[in-house]
Amino acid sequence: MRDVPITAQQKAAWLARVPLFAGISEESMARLAEVVGEVDFPAGSWIVRQGQIGTGLYVILSGRARVIRGSEELAQLGEGEFFGELAVIDQQPRMASVQAETDTACLALASWDLLSLLEHDPALSLNLIKGLTERLRAAGEHHRQ
Repeated sequence: MRDVPITAQQKAAWLARVPLFAGISEESMARLAEVVGEVDFPAGSWIVRQGQIGTGLYVILSGRARVIRGSEELAQLGEGEFFGELAVIDQQPRMASVQAETDTACLALASWDLLSLLEHDPALSLNLIKGLTERLRAAGEHHRQ
């Protein structure tokens, strides 16, 4: 958890290391850094809950979180990983819950800001499609085992 909020420049530099945002235009990165918020979650708290309508995407700055559907743990997420993109895109209820395993700091991007960026930056749209494809493949492998 941070005592001092990070600046827009620090957010942009940090987000540039996340594969979802790699290669997006300078204009998109600047806009992203301006609209993304910083949110802290204490260990054990719920970041998002299965069944709720999603209003944002999260990128983990520090800490660890667990992805849970029902009583099954699907994944563990750490620094630089993101979640919440499906609910943002289709405006449907979240398919899983995410719980902070340790104190966790996230950057949060509202759905309307993400959708606006997607409309104007093809690189971001392609990155998001690639990220979704990787998750679908991983889920398919998980079910085959």
